[in-house]
Amino acid sequence: MVEWTDSERAIITSIFSNLDYEEIGRKSLCRYFGGFGNLYNAETILCNPLIAAHGTKILHGLDRALKNMDDIKNTYAELSLLHSDKLHVDPDNFRLLADCLTVVIAAKMGPAFTVDTQVAWQKFLSVVVSALGRQYH
Repeated sequence: MVEWTDSERAIITSIFSNLDYEEIGRKSLCRYFGGFGNLYNAETILCNPLIAAHGTKILHGLDRALKNMDDIKNTYAELSLLHSDKLHVDPDNFRLLADCLTVVIAAKMGPAFTVDTQVAWQKFLSVVVSALGRQYH
């Protein structure tokens, strides 16, 4: 089980409280999904409604981790199974997406994305990535 300090919990909650799910989700996924229609250039990708919808869905999925920070592993057990057995998603994609989310959120937050914020955010995403990849082990 992961131990969270009060400060880490407050930082993660603060990040989520200020997220524009549609914008952040779309920007985070704009490089990934070839099955989402015309992905000819960056502008087309950013305007693709399927990518925007999936990005929003992923961020709402992260809400589940936020609401269950003390049991993220079990919170994502079914999702891990779905991604490994049914969708056959390469688990490295979870890490890549976490990196993309970090870059987009850091750019959006600007100077408010302090070292402490980055440490707490990356710890949170590492726990989520581990939980999502659990079925693969």
